Amino acid sequence: MAVEELQSIIKRCQILEEQDFKEEDFGLFQLAGQRCIDEGYIDQLLEIIQNEKNKVIIKSMGWNLVGPVVRCLLWNDKEDDKRKYFLMLDLLIKLCNPKELLLGLLELIEEPSGKQISQIILLLLQPLQTVIRKLHSNKAYSVGLALSTIWSQLSLLPVPYSKEQIQTDDYGLCQCCKALIEFTKPFVEEIIDDKENSLENEKLKDELLKFCFKSLKCPLLTAQFPEQSEEAENDPLRCFASEIIGFLSAIGYPFPKMIFNHGRKKRTWDYLEFEEEEEKQLADSLASLAYLVFVQGISIDQLPMVLSPSYLLRFNMGHIEVFLQRTEESVLSKGLDLLENGLLRIEDNSLLHQYLEIKSFLTVPQSLVKVMTLCPVETLRKKGLAMLQLYINKLDAQGKYTLFRCLLNTSNHSGVEAFVIQNIKNQIDISLKRTHNNKWFTGPQLISLLDLVLFLPEGAETDLLQNSDRIMASLNLLRYLVIKDNENDNQTGLWTELGKIENNYLKPLHTGLNMSKAHYEAEIKNSQENSQEFQNSKGFCSVTVGGEEIPNMPPEMQLKVLHSALYTFDLIESVLARVEELIEIKTKSTSGENTGIK
Repeated sequence: MAVEELQSIIKRCQILEEQDFKEEDFGLFQLAGQRCIDEGYIDQLLEIIQNEKNKVIIKSMGWNLVGPVVRCLLWNDKEDDKRKYFLMLDLLIKLCNPKELLLGLLELIEEPSGKQISQIILLLLQPLQTVIRKLHSNKAYSVGLALSTIWSQLSLLPVPYSKEQIQTDDYGLCQCCKALIEFTKPFVEEIIDDKENSLENEKLKDELLKFCFKSLKCPLLTAQFPEQSEEAENDPLRCFASEIIGFLSAIGYPFPKMIFNHGRKKRTWDYLEFEEEEEKQLADSLASLAYLVFVQGISIDQLPMVLSPSYLLRFNMGHIEVFLQRTEESVLSKGLDLLENGLLRIEDNSLLHQYLEIKSFLTVPQSLVKVMTLCPVETLRKKGLAMLQLYINKLDAQGKYTLFRCLLNTSNHSGVEAFVIQNIKNQIDISLKRTHNNKWFTGPQLISLLDLVLFLPEGAETDLLQNSDRIMASLNLLRYLVIKDNENDNQTGLWTELGKIENNYLKPLHTGLNMSKAHYEAEIKNSQENSQEFQNSKGFCSVTVGGEEIPNMPPEMQLKVLHSALYTFDLIESVLARVEELIEIKTKSTSGENTGIK
């Protein structure tokens, strides 16, 4: 019945010119063809499509059958039927209007979700390529539309991270990336072969450039790459990255060209009309590209040897900033690796302080602080700390001084501040051992820095427990200065400022310690009394410390917390007492020497 109905529609249309076909005819043809497929009349439908007399009708209306045929290919497991459906699809691609086919194929690609996305893309990429190559006009637009549609669907798929996930490729992303390269190659070759730089090929170049930028963002920004070179050669996502960078070079945008455009107000690609969202993606794409070249070494041989390490670091610092602003583990890891790659090229103490006038050279260390303190992954926290230390080591003396001031003012983290103070101590030690003092870590400049170090933000009422790391580091620095710098030499300027330090730091610290110890001792007494009430009930109690309630926990655990706080105060107090003892000894010693001279 379905076959007769289709033949009846075709017979009526055979006597009409193509322009006389009505919308009703298209609808009836589609319904009848769909019924033929549903009822299994595959051979009869193939015969109708292959009939030369139906050529004009199939050209105009046949694209409506592509959808049903594709769905059968996806869901039909019978090999003989699948062979016939593939033949039917090939015939429709060959005979139908390419403009209508293009839109129909792209609609089919947009339909699925989940694991079906890769299935439909792998099935339709080759037919889609054939259709686009048959177009005589607006090819660039069609290529751009196809690549954008495919990329939008692929961006919905999860990126495999582990070696096992890449091997199993459950969602087919790796297979799609490989197939997408083969889909794109002929259009890249068209640009290479076009010696006249026609307007259409310039448009095609623009569309391919947009596609490369999008691919660098997804999946390559978050993709993990193997460290071992043998595995790297076979890694599908790394191969995809290599091909994308190769495409960039082939269409006239080699990586070095982007380097030489870095920092210019007008970039090579600024004439491109990126949508607002694409413009936002551009920073991620270029950061991903920098990582692939410098860390993974893809096309690194294209870089001119004349570029200095400091220039390359300056080029990459903005990209490192982009990486470190993200929260994904794989992206943060890439930012740290790219920073390490740039810093290891530079000699210690050689990175000029003027670089800190560039915004990213200050925001990157601040981002490292966030990684060190907020990242849930321990390995990344440790790597962040190591990179901050490496960065400090590379700066010249004034650069170190400037960075220390910045971090003390912005980190708002006692542990980080203690780390900075330890670095200040190291720089003072180096300076005092040199024949010529470093002005940044002795005298007036150092005193200005010590004003930030020997400082209680809220005086005697400062939360000493929360600031204990910083306070201990500050006292240790002060102890070191008292021991190393004699009052008569006064290289650091400490002895000139000693009265101010005692009044503004040591005395308030004494008062704060007394208040804090009294408070915690009272809380311990309260907690012990409360624990008596809860001994038989296995209950929980709460204690308020410093205006904040300690989370509900068993009384014995709360007592441990409170005793630990008291131990911290005792530790601070012992170091403070030692500092004051040393000051007294040094002051008396100097006073005795001066008396002897008289």
